[in-house]
Amino acid sequence: MKIAPDGARAHSIGCGGRTDNAGKGGDAADERHEQGERGAVMSTAPAPVELERPGTEEDVRADRPWLAIVWNDPINLMSYVTYVFQTVFGYPKSKAEKLMLDVHHKGRAVVAKGTREEMERDVEILHSYGLWATVKRDD
Repeated sequence: MKIAPDGARAHSIGCGGRTDNAGKGGDAADERHEQGERGAVMSTAPAPVELERPGTEEDVRADRPWLAIVWNDPINLMSYVTYVFQTVFGYPKSKAEKLMLDVHHKGRAVVAKGTREEMERDVEILHSYGLWATVKRDD
C-alpha cells in the first residue's frame, strides 16, 4: 500500500487485481477489493453468461441423409436429362433412364442421397446443366 501526499491510503493494483501487499502478510483490509461510498464491493470479474440449451424436442440426429431432387421442366429433352444423370452421377444408362422417366411421369425424382454439403454441390452441378433441382432433408 502506498501513502498519497495528502495522507490518504491508495492501493496500487498489480497483476490479477491483487494489491501490492496481498499475500505478503498485510492486514485483511489490504487484501479486499476497494469499497465504494456505500460499502459495496467492487469487482472486476466478468459477469456469468447464461447459455441456451437445446430443447429435447429438437431433432439432433446427424445421420438423416439429405436428398437431391430433380423436378420436371418443359425445356429439357428426356435424352438430355438421361445424359446429365450419367455424366454427373456415373449412373448406368438403365438407371439414368428410370430416374428420367420418374421425373417425366411423377414430376420429380430423388437422384442422390448424402450429406447436406454433398447434395448442395450436386444440385449446383445439376443447375449448371440447366436442370431444376432442390435439396431436401429426408423424412
